[in-house]
Amino acid sequence: MSSVYFPVKKQASLSSFNQVMIDLRPEIMQDKEHQLFYTAIKASVLAGNAIMEVYKSDFDVELKNDLSPLTIADKRAHQIISDLLKETELPVLSEEGKEIPFDIRRSWKKFWMVDPLDGTKEFIKRNGEFTVNIALIEDNYPKYGIIYVPVNGDLFFGGKGFGSHKLVGLKGIYGSFNEYLEQSLKLPLISSGEVYRMIGSRSHMSDETKKYFDEVSEKKGEVQILSKGSSLKLCMIAEGEADEYPRFAPTMEWDTAAGQAIIEGAGRRVFHYESGTSMRYNKENLLNDWFVAKSE
Repeated sequence: MSSVYFPVKKQASLSSFNQVMIDLRPEIMQDKEHQLFYTAIKASVLAGNAIMEVYKSDFDVELKNDLSPLTIADKRAHQIISDLLKETELPVLSEEGKEIPFDIRRSWKKFWMVDPLDGTKEFIKRNGEFTVNIALIEDNYPKYGIIYVPVNGDLFFGGKGFGSHKLVGLKGIYGSFNEYLEQSLKLPLISSGEVYRMIGSRSHMSDETKKYFDEVSEKKGEVQILSKGSSLKLCMIAEGEADEYPRFAPTMEWDTAAGQAIIEGAGRRVFHYESGTSMRYNKENLLNDWFVAKSE
């Protein structure tokens, strides 16, 4: 599939300078951010609708060059999101358009990071644990993210400085970003309990992860192990349904960008396992290092 790249338009002349200065007022900038947020939410929901049409039908499964699965749902969601985000005039880096050379994207100050269908294996298993992920990356950091769950209509959105929210059972497209806010619940929803809750992946569980679970169990005492597919694991940290998610197996930047923004918007952390520093994005190699997401 071809790359998706929408360059930002530059100002045509100096005569527009005064208008640019007006547009930089804080309240106008907030409106612009809300419009970007709204467009990304709309893209995620419409992509989710297309995914569900395929989910309810018989579909074929292809293998990509890296032997990971690909379905027509991935392709349709990618196209819908790409078309809608085009109006923002920001570049798009999608899992299904990841061959954009680093020499081009290294200069991107602000762009969209997209996983049109996160959890394709879960989609194929038909267990409902798959999502649509869209994040706005600014200066190599996920400013805010959207994770939409097509099966039940749950919508997670937010970022550091915005706060994070969950809208349960979304039924359609709202008319403005503020309507999504008004209908949503602020994250986290659940406080930590007496039993420490850790997340393990249903489709990926490395020996290193199992060892880490054992080490935490020695420190925390009783530990409850929870399983979930796709970015729903990150949503569990943001929501308060789990306390820690260590990931010591391969993930890509589009797997984590939206979830990191939502977790940090909920006042929680996602960081490199070895250095403890916040994860950054748009590296030359888009493979993530090992990371931990925590409620504390």
